[in-house]
Amino acid sequence: MSNELISSKYTFACDPNECDCLMEITCPCGRKPTLLSVEHATIQPTETKGNTMEETTTIGSDAFHSPAVEYNPNLLVTYKVLHGYSDPEYTTSKVASLEWDLHNGRQSQKTVSLLQSKINTVKDIILEAYADSDDQDTLQSIAEALGIELTRDIQFTATVEVSGTVTLNLLEDYDLESEITDCLYVDANNGNIVIDEQEVCHVREAY
Repeated sequence: MSNELISSKYTFACDPNECDCLMEITCPCGRKPTLLSVEHATIQPTETKGNTMEETTTIGSDAFHSPAVEYNPNLLVTYKVLHGYSDPEYTTSKVASLEWDLHNGRQSQKTVSLLQSKINTVKDIILEAYADSDDQDTLQSIAEALGIELTRDIQFTATVEVSGTVTLNLLEDYDLESEITDCLYVDANNGNIVIDEQEVCHVREAY
C-alpha cells in the first residue's frame, strides 16, 4: 500500500468589486468537498497591540481633520524656514501666528500680482510713446524707477552669402544643392537674436 498522501487544493476569490478576500482549502483525502451552507457575517474591527500607524495632522483649508483632534491655536509647531540656497532655519511658532503669516503671505501675493499688472500697463504706454516723445528723459526715468527695460521685438530678414568647400564621392551620384541644403544652417552668437526660420537657396558650384 502506498504511503503517498493524495490531497486536493481549492482556491476561492471574492468578487473583485466587493473585496480582495482570497481563501484556500486543502482536502487531505483528495475528494471534492460539499458546500453545506453560506452565511453572511460582519467582522467587527479589533484593537491590536504593537506597531500603530503614526497619525499626522495637517493645518490648512484642504487638510483632513480627525474628529478626535481639536483645534488648538496655542499649539506649538516647529517648521523649517527656507532661505534660498543657504542652510534652512528651524523655528517654533504657535498655530495662531502661522495662520496670520499665511494670511499675510496670500495678501502680499495678491498685491504683487496687482502691481506687476500695473507696471506692465505703464511699460506698454512708455514703449508706445517713447519714439515720438519730446521728453524721453522723463520716460526713461520712470522706466528706471519701475525696473522697466525699454526694449521691443523687431522682425527682420537677412541674406547671408556663404562660400566653402564640400567633399563628394565622384563615383556616386550626388546633388550639390541637396548636400548643402541638408547640412548648412544659420545660428546666432548673440542671445538677443532668435532665428525663427531659415532657407538655403541659390546653391551653385563656384568656378
